Amino acid sequence: MLWINDNLALADWELSESFTRAQGPGGQNVNKVSTAVELRFEAERSPHLTTAVKARLKRIAGRKWTLDGAIVIRAEETRSQTRNRELARERLAEMIRAALVAPKRRIATKPTKGSQRRRLAAKSIRGEVKSLRGKVGEDD
Repeated sequence: MLWINDNLALADWELSESFTRAQGPGGQNVNKVSTAVELRFEAERSPHLTTAVKARLKRIAGRKWTLDGAIVIRAEETRSQTRNRELARERLAEMIRAALVAPKRRIATKPTKGSQRRRLAAKSIRGEVKSLRGKVGEDD
């Protein structure tokens, strides 16, 4: 079980982990030990998430969202397999927590009369300044 918050936990069947060799420096250890973790979460088939949460999660996940509706997270930062597992699970939990928060609806507002008057006054002053930049007539 992966606990997201007090009310939501993901079942073990929704998560699958595979381990591969990590890339980058690490000496002889990198050639022998499979420390990189690839965590796969079947988000589309999850009964614990609503359709709105799944839609937000798909937008948040971006390229990590596969065509069959799963999220794939790869962690290979540390040399420890257990620490990489924790990092991958924490990243997934953060992603789901962000998707659980519904965005506030924007309420359209009208500009006040005073702000409209100030804007028009500033425009007329600016227009006057620009008109005075023109060529000087012969009568001056």
